[in-house]
Amino acid sequence: MSATATTGLPLSRFKVLDLTRVRAGPTCVRQLADWGADVIKVESPPDGKEGLGGARDGSDFQNLHRNKRSLTLNLKDPDALEVFMKLVAESDVVVENYRADVKYRLGIDYDSLAKVNPGIILGSISGFGEDGPYRDRPGFDQIAQGMGGIMSITGEVGGGPMRAGIPIADLCAGMFCAQGILLALLERETSGKGQWVTTSLLQAQIQMLDFQAARYLKEGEVPVSAGNDHPTSIPTGVFPTSDGHINIAVAGGPIYERFCKAIGHPEWITDERFNTAPKRSKNRKEMNAVITEVTQHKPSNYWVELFEEKGVPCGPIYNMEQMFADPQVKHLEMATPINHPRMGEFGIVNQAVRLSRTPHQIRTATPEQGEHTDEILAGLGYDAATIKAMHDRGAV
Repeated sequence: MSATATTGLPLSRFKVLDLTRVRAGPTCVRQLADWGADVIKVESPPDGKEGLGGARDGSDFQNLHRNKRSLTLNLKDPDALEVFMKLVAESDVVVENYRADVKYRLGIDYDSLAKVNPGIILGSISGFGEDGPYRDRPGFDQIAQGMGGIMSITGEVGGGPMRAGIPIADLCAGMFCAQGILLALLERETSGKGQWVTTSLLQAQIQMLDFQAARYLKEGEVPVSAGNDHPTSIPTGVFPTSDGHINIAVAGGPIYERFCKAIGHPEWITDERFNTAPKRSKNRKEMNAVITEVTQHKPSNYWVELFEEKGVPCGPIYNMEQMFADPQVKHLEMATPINHPRMGEFGIVNQAVRLSRTPHQIRTATPEQGEHTDEILAGLGYDAATIKAMHDRGAV
């Protein structure tokens, strides 16, 4: 990637060394890469086995690792470690999501990196934290979802714990780590010093519980699964139509009144069962039943258009194909094309944030394993004979 490729992008002046695997770490680094950072993905030399993270040509891997260069290094080899430390000396950020003890065994912990470059920022994502009784446990999203509380409040009423349909602990840990790295880069502009940024799947999952966790911490209330019903705003949930289902979200008295009039039952406004929020909460099943009796006789589009016209929050429930076909989703360009030199053009998921003057760029597809190894080594001053010898020995 030429230096001019990211000129003008918000993070174009930063170099990032990416040691991450699977999802949480790559999610973090993708944020930096899309906004212009020069990211070198440091991978193990090819060994003929499928690595963590799935098949390289698969949609998941290709979506996670765009806008990077790839360098292969066997960090257990002294010469390869020397290469890595030379890169650290000229970089701004290192990101890893190894198990907590691995970086110390490899000699790439924060203190070791800071001796080479006092301005370096190390971003670390673990399963449960860098210290504490669970420090050495391997971290997986499903385990973090269970321990982080979300599975206890997800699923049908009385149906038992249910995982979220996306790896939310992984994804949020990655996003929080990226945020922490950006904060550390801002702070470094004042102090001139780097620092260690840490988060974990467990911490990320707990923070994402937000108001559900706050209900317990303040009121002592242990929330349980409520299916598609909102735990506090009623009626909010999924309602059947003649051709599918819709979401309706009624929060607060004024919206409730508009809803009752729009659905053709203004008498619900003063109905003794439903005329206050606490009563609607107490009589949720009755409320849902009378709404269902009305909505099930007309198609989804009828209700969505009617409620939109009357100022009542409502929306369809899409599968993936329907979602990407929606005109607003198309307008937002949430599916964006990438051109892979070997596999051709296909779609990947776009960024959700826009900056008016310095937008992100999807510049290059996920690189082949080690595609830029020789280029990067040459840039560090290694000659062709030395590079070949390192290849032959399996150091790179």
